Amino acid sequence: LVDTSRCVDGCTACVAACNKENGLSGQNGPDDSQWIRKVELKEKSTGRTLSLPVMCQHCGEPPCVDVCPTGASFKRADGIVLVDRHLCIGCRYCLAACPYDARSFNWTTPYYPPEAEAHPYSPEEPWPTPKGVAMKCMFCAHRAREGQLPECATGCPMGAIYFGNENEDAVTNGFGETLPFRKTLQNQGGFRWKEELGTDPRVYYLPARR
Repeated sequence: LVDTSRCVDGCTACVAACNKENGLSGQNGPDDSQWIRKVELKEKSTGRTLSLPVMCQHCGEPPCVDVCPTGASFKRADGIVLVDRHLCIGCRYCLAACPYDARSFNWTTPYYPPEAEAHPYSPEEPWPTPKGVAMKCMFCAHRAREGQLPECATGCPMGAIYFGNENEDAVTNGFGETLPFRKTLQNQGGFRWKEELGTDPRVYYLPARR
């Protein structure tokens, strides 16, 4: 859940935190991809703008999973969409299918730190993505497993990004502030981006308040 009234235009702290955690944008090699980008939306009637951090929406009906010929893109039982880098053949069908432009492709050989070489492989771990493989936000599945928030949430200096288990009806930001999920959406006019496409995106946004 992203509170856009707290999201400051021009701030990219969430992007930097994600890049560092996942070895992107030169942090762990030559790859300059990023899994979060800031998008500006303008309200036609008023001219007001919203600054939205956009990452993988972890759709309930993910088109990337539907088009993947090898099963490399898959959705876990808890709804998180992952990429098995050992199964990905680099066809990039998933990049074309994603309406959020949330996926990128690694064209270069990344730098593998010693701890990555010694670590057992898992699609849930943020180790460098091999050359010729699709990649994307994974909601920091390795941190969620330990009961921690994604790095974008803890790295946001404004506390704008919340994360939680929808079944528990609660989301928490990096400040430790917890909100009732469904009630907050209802009371503050929460919305999902491009939900009219039928992808059932699991990232929600709260509109900026006057």
